[in-house]
This record gives sequence, structure tokens and C-alpha cells, in this order.
Amino acid sequence: MPPLSPLYLLRRLLGNERWRRLHVKAAAWAALGVVVVLLLGSWIIVPFELAAPKATITSFPLALWWSVETATTVGYGDLYPVTVPGRLIAGVVMLVGISVFSIVTASLATWFVGSAALRAHKVAEALEGAERKGRAEASDELRALHARFDHLEQLVRRSGGPGPGPGPDQPPSA
Repeated sequence: MPPLSPLYLLRRLLGNERWRRLHVKAAAWAALGVVVVLLLGSWIIVPFELAAPKATITSFPLALWWSVETATTVGYGDLYPVTVPGRLIAGVVMLVGISVFSIVTASLATWFVGSAALRAHKVAEALEGAERKGRAEASDELRALHARFDHLEQLVRRSGGPGPGPGPDQPPSA
């Protein structure tokens, strides 16, 4: 399957580990729920509005357009319910639409924050590893310097030079 085909992308999405996370599932169920509410709201509102005077929602396609613009809070004002049951249905469509967009937005934010936190965790682990390596290298260098100084002191003592006592500029102690 080509990488840009819808079926390939859907399979990649559903097979992905992130899909199993709760926020992604919640967003998917919320999106499915809003589609159901839009279709049901459109189907139910037409009989109430059809016989009303000054009704603007008089067919299923108009009702579907009205429910989409209501759920997305666009509300152009071209279509609106005039009956009490129609307004109650509009309230439900509005609440569901706002809730779904909130859930989807929260899911996206959670995904972005989770990705950033994962990257930050990897960077912190890399820094800790570099710090441990740097400390080990510094400790090895310090041991090597001590060994060299010990070796130099032994060479100086063997050659009869001054030991760790007073230097040539200092008077000998009595």
C-alpha cells in the first residue's frame, strides 16, 4: 500500500501506541458522538420546524448545515430554530459541539505536551550519562596525575635531591 493512501494512514494511526492512550480514545469517541448528534439533531428538528411560521430549517440538508454551523459555534444566522423543541435541540447540539471541540483540543495539547516531555526526558538521560562519563574521566585523570607526582617524588628522592622538606630558598631548620 502506498504511504499516502487513506487506508495506510488509518492503519498506521490505529496500530500506533498513542492510539491506545485514553485521550486519543476519548477524542475519537467524542468525534463519533458529535457526528451522531449532528445527524440525529438534523433529523429530529425538521418535523418541529417544518410547520412553524417563519421557519428557516425546512429540509434535512438545511438542518444538517444548521447543525454543523451550530456545533462549530459559527452560527451565520441564516438558519435558526423558531420553535421551543427546536431551540432545545439547538441547545443540545451546541453543548455537544463545544464539548467535543474542547476534548479534541485537550487531546492535541496532551499529545504535544507528552511528546515534549518525552524529548526532555531523553535529553535529561543523555546529560546524566555525559555527566557520569565526565566524572569518571576526571577521576581517572586525577589518579594518573597523583601517580605521576608520586613517581616524580620517588625519582627526586633517589637522586638525592631535597625531599618534601624546606626548599633551596628557605633556611634549614635547626
